[in-house]
Amino acid sequence: MKQISWRKIALKPFLFFSIVMILKMVLVWAVVFRHEGSLIQSLLVGIPPVWFIFSLLESYAYKRKLSAYLIADLVLTIIYFAVIMYYKYFGVIVTYHELRQVNQVSEVNSSVFSLMDPYYLFVFTDIVVIFVLMLSNKRFKAFARGLRFRENRGLLGIGQVVMLVLCAVIILPFRNGMNELQQAKNMGVINYEAYVAFAPSKDLKIDPQTVTPDMVAQVKGITDPAQPAYWEAAKGKNVIIIQLEAFQNFLINLKLDGQEITPNMNALVKNTLYFPHFFQQVGQGNTADAEFVVNTSLYVPPNGAASEVYADRELPSMPKNLANHGYRTATFHTNNVIFWNRDQLYKALGWEKYYDNTFFGDSDPVAFGSSDEVLYKKTSEELGKFQQEGKPFYAQIISMSGHHPFRIPEAKFKMKLPDRFKGTLVGDYIQAQNYADYALGQFIQELKANGVWDNSVIVLYGDHQGLPVYSLNSKEKDLMKEIYGRTYTVPDMMNIPLVVSVPGQDAKVFDQIGGQSDIYPTVANLIGVSLKDQVHFGQDLLNQTENVLPQRYYLPSGSFITEQGAFVPGTSFNDGKTYKLDGEQVNKPLEDKTEYDKARKLISMSDGYVSSLPKLK
Repeated sequence: MKQISWRKIALKPFLFFSIVMILKMVLVWAVVFRHEGSLIQSLLVGIPPVWFIFSLLESYAYKRKLSAYLIADLVLTIIYFAVIMYYKYFGVIVTYHELRQVNQVSEVNSSVFSLMDPYYLFVFTDIVVIFVLMLSNKRFKAFARGLRFRENRGLLGIGQVVMLVLCAVIILPFRNGMNELQQAKNMGVINYEAYVAFAPSKDLKIDPQTVTPDMVAQVKGITDPAQPAYWEAAKGKNVIIIQLEAFQNFLINLKLDGQEITPNMNALVKNTLYFPHFFQQVGQGNTADAEFVVNTSLYVPPNGAASEVYADRELPSMPKNLANHGYRTATFHTNNVIFWNRDQLYKALGWEKYYDNTFFGDSDPVAFGSSDEVLYKKTSEELGKFQQEGKPFYAQIISMSGHHPFRIPEAKFKMKLPDRFKGTLVGDYIQAQNYADYALGQFIQELKANGVWDNSVIVLYGDHQGLPVYSLNSKEKDLMKEIYGRTYTVPDMMNIPLVVSVPGQDAKVFDQIGGQSDIYPTVANLIGVSLKDQVHFGQDLLNQTENVLPQRYYLPSGSFITEQGAFVPGTSFNDGKTYKLDGEQVNKPLEDKTEYDKARKLISMSDGYVSSLPKLK
């Protein structure tokens, strides 16, 4: 019997690259699936598709075997790396649908790099080393040429069939699951990516022609009161919506070592209508998605940013509706209008005018444009001019200085950060939001000085979370536990404030659940504009107390928020979890299944309705 040559086996590309891929699967498991399943399970479901690919290379690319393996290694590594990075921010698994957003990465590269632990880059080490050797080392080139042979074709064919069958056996039991994270865990990343490329939509089939305001109200289970509270309470007043970048609700009334973090927002809360149980409803487009949801009361699309997917539609919107009632409309943002395709979105929403970096300039930069101080200073002057024209206006202001990764210039520091918070994402976030609140305070004073404040409904809300639970390390989680007095959870992450200042109205706290889709109908009630004939999925928070908020992206498909908390499905409703608003996690649904069915139907109705709208001319 011949002695086995372990050296020859070790030099076989199939074995070498299999070991390399297993090590990369271990990294993905450690970052993404550690709390979802065992490492052994991840490897068992992850290896078959890799071996199927490698056996194809052995059969059909054997003449340039090492180069083929290197290309396959690179493609698979990019997928693993993208899965890790996307999960760190969104908490879900990236798919080919998100590739349309690659053009935005250059604008947010500081955010991307801040999420990356340096050791993540080691997944590319083998590729770099082998590539350099192939270019520069003669002995390695000779070794590569020596690999130009095909293994036993019969065995390779059998192996391909076996691996393909194993992939199918792994995928099929989980193909109908709702939770994408669980699907990727159970199928393996590569199997999941292949499945998603051909998988049917998880939306319910809805006839768009049946989607009417009455049908939406019926599904939501709400009726309009005969005498709505606050109806026309601000009739004829200006409407100013201030979208606060990455502003979460826990900042309100927060003190660190006796220092108020947001003194100006705290003062507003004491003298306005305040909704502490208010939640984001954005998708991949984040800030731009918030603009879309707030101005249409529709939900974000199943794939892609609303500003890119829905910008070619004739969208019913708040700017158009208010313009029909005699308002002039304008939106203000210090970034370039083409970022996130806003130039097209703004046409679809019907804004009369937009102000971007061509108006604000590039002085005093913070994040992706001029600072909030510049934004508010120039905007207040412009709103003062609007006021003098004697015609009511609707203005939307998009702040940006509090943008991830929250590294503002030291000259903008307005507080002394406690030592234990320094050098952490939580500390940088608090420092940036403290500055954003400072700039907001200046804006408030300027609006009061020029008479705009007392003649306007002022709406302030956060556009989306700033501190994803998936991005925090153990020290940062401890800091959040210090702030909350308990573990920082999914509903906390998605909880943003809503503050509404109405001239002549007393301060009041509203405890009902609300979301960004509810802002439009709430504002419409205040200024006395009926939405009876316009399809919208939000509700007037001043007159409705029951609510269900479908969610996308930061939570898996089928997730929603009610007064019970944030519900996240498993394979279906029955094995789902509820993350209560008080921080407790319950490993079973607390909600009735009717709420789950309602959330799924509402979001499918919105998708169908928007897709049926006529194309923008």
